[in-house]
Amino acid sequence: MSNIAGKAYAMNVVTPTKPMILWINRLIFMVGRGTPKSLAGLLGLSFIHFARWVLVRRDQWPDLGQGKQDLQNDYMIFCSNFNGTWDQYIDAFSDGIPNGLDLFWYTATKYPNSIPITPFKDYITHNQIYTNYYYNATPGSAQRDIKCAMRVYDALKDLAARHRRESPEDFAKSYRAALLRVQGCLGDPGYGPVASLDTERADINRGPFVRRAEETLFAQKNRPGA
Repeated sequence: MSNIAGKAYAMNVVTPTKPMILWINRLIFMVGRGTPKSLAGLLGLSFIHFARWVLVRRDQWPDLGQGKQDLQNDYMIFCSNFNGTWDQYIDAFSDGIPNGLDLFWYTATKYPNSIPITPFKDYITHNQIYTNYYYNATPGSAQRDIKCAMRVYDALKDLAARHRRESPEDFAKSYRAALLRVQGCLGDPGYGPVASLDTERADINRGPFVRRAEETLFAQKNRPGA
């Protein structure tokens, strides 16, 4: 299953909506974009990399060679990348923003509401489209790992600038202060909690390319006159 890459999982859910009521969802999304505070519950779920809802009318489906589609419904496509397992994600969504989920899927056909959780999970499972190909540039790092790495990078840039202008004594104080600020970001991210054979195969396949890039970089740094 290519839904998984390291710590991340890619989810795509396609749900039908009766054409005569799709305008309600458009209105809901317009209000959501205009009032970001209404999305505070969603934005507070820090394990989410990305989440998007897209409304597609029945006459908007692309023709990729299958011919014109005669569809009875409009559709909403939900795409998301997140850390952890499928169950953890659905549980957190249902517990954290149940009213928001019920609002976003308000017009979806046969939507059971996000609570109780079992019918909601059955609904997502029935409408989920599995990802045939999922590329993740940082499979061993969750969203928090990436944010931590950015904080460490900024701290190192600041220390480099201070090293040029501060005395050894003052720089030692700056170094200790910076270390205290970023000490929680110095762990080794690694893989987990999701194990994936796809990730293992991807690492094997990318190995020769990574080694060639490293060898090229090493040769450039060590050539005469470099």
